[in-house]
Amino acid sequence: MATSRDRSGSKGKRNDQVVKKWSSRVTATSNALDLENNVFKDDDPHKIALSLKRSANKSHRRKGTPFQSAMSMLNFYINRAGHNLPEKQKEILEKAKDELRKVFNRE
Repeated sequence: MATSRDRSGSKGKRNDQVVKKWSSRVTATSNALDLENNVFKDDDPHKIALSLKRSANKSHRRKGTPFQSAMSMLNFYINRAGHNLPEKQKEILEKAKDELRKVFNRE
């Protein structure tokens, strides 16, 4: 029996609304971290790392350590943005991983 639910993963329209990807919803409404707006669009890896650290330290809903939560959210964003992420921004986010290790003294 066929269902009306679109399982193709495409960004079609349902009920006259544009369907957003589930990953953007997770990034915006994560139960682990309350992120600052556009944190992953910054061009300074150190600022990104500090913002993630602040968010992780403030959160009482996370399951792991603040470092684990911050690194997990950064990796999630990099992986979910995929091929749509400009190469320059991907490099910045990869450098933010190193900065995150530094600000958490995990070098």
